[in-house]
Amino acid sequence: MITRIVKLTLQPDKVNAFMELFTEVKNTIADFNGCHHVELLQDISSPNIIFTYSIWEDEHYLNHYRFSPFFKSTWQRSKELFAEKAEAWSVKLIEKAQSNHF
Repeated sequence: MITRIVKLTLQPDKVNAFMELFTEVKNTIADFNGCHHVELLQDISSPNIIFTYSIWEDEHYLNHYRFSPFFKSTWQRSKELFAEKAEAWSVKLIEKAQSNHF
């Protein structure tokens, strides 16, 4: 399993437009083969900084998504809303601890 984290710094007046776009495409992303999970996160102190967090079976499935016509179209629409270049990381889980408080 790999986790893909993408940091998107949006133009402040384009945050709502991005949220609408994500709502439109999230289920299609989640339905891609090998996708286990998709989340959208927002920075608490800088609401125009958004992160996508997705979990994929492996890099093959992630790349199948990343090089798909659907991704290219969605990314083109998203880029118009950016204030800065996106940053992305593909990471793997090394260790996890669970809290007993919940």
